[in-house]
Amino acid sequence: MSKTLAQVHALLLVSAVALSTEDLMEQLKISRGNASMTVRELLDWGLIYKELRPGERREYFVAEKDMLQVTRCIIRARKRRELDQMKRSLDQLAALPGDPANAEYRAFHSALTDIQQLATVSDKLLNRLMHAEKSWFWDKFIKLFM
Repeated sequence: MSKTLAQVHALLLVSAVALSTEDLMEQLKISRGNASMTVRELLDWGLIYKELRPGERREYFVAEKDMLQVTRCIIRARKRRELDQMKRSLDQLAALPGDPANAEYRAFHSALTDIQQLATVSDKLLNRLMHAEKSWFWDKFIKLFM
């Protein structure tokens, strides 16, 4: 997550009213291009929404305020961009031919299997977090620290 992405998200998160791209540019001292690209990425992540105003040509944006939903959006985006791609790469590596009698191949295959298992467990955990109800999530989260 870039610095500008975090700044725009934070500003929209704490703002009581929807802000336009021009508002974001002015308050954060960023260029139109940077603001537009950042807004587009935040929309793709599902962290912000457009707010339509009748008679206005400007687009206004508001952040998702429910922190569990924000967490779900971030998990979904990071999982798609990182974990899912890693799992595909691991599957391709596991499909490579090799000689099981070779010690290097066995060591490589053993490490690869361990990484695949970790990726699978992580995937299941993230899927569960994305579909968790608010009460379940907070109950489990708080128990981690108490």
